[in-house]
Amino acid sequence: MMRLSGGSSSKGNKGPGNVSGKGSASERRIHHRHDMEPQEIFVDRWDGSHRSGHKFGKIVDLSAGGVRILTCEGDVKTDHQIRVRLALPSYAGICPFISNDGAHLEPKNEWVGWMTVNRVIQLTSEQYEVAGRLVDMDEVDRGMLGLYLSTQPLAA
Repeated sequence: MMRLSGGSSSKGNKGPGNVSGKGSASERRIHHRHDMEPQEIFVDRWDGSHRSGHKFGKIVDLSAGGVRILTCEGDVKTDHQIRVRLALPSYAGICPFISNDGAHLEPKNEWVGWMTVNRVIQLTSEQYEVAGRLVDMDEVDRGMLGLYLSTQPLAA
């Protein structure tokens, strides 16, 4: 049985069943963040009606659940929904996403979907750090992205 509260017990709060909120942030993460900043990969803000986008910012770190971006766009607020396009290069023979539009699964290097902004921090007068969750990614793409990211260095 899982322990749901942090009350005192002779068994303590150690182990995978601990959901009381104790432990470091990295131990509580569902998806590990990977340092992508040295690769200079950019994210596009996407307008699906015209199949066009414009550069939104540079990926700082990425996980299978979310992304942190450096941008010059100061009009982004917490809880905004932004349509983004991630285009990642193949690495070690692994494509980060899967296209399941046809009868066969095909590897692909881009994903277009929604990001919910969780945090906006102004770093300088013209630079912002925007962090958000990738909310409409299907589980096959999320799993492939996790596999792809397992070959990348972890973020601090």
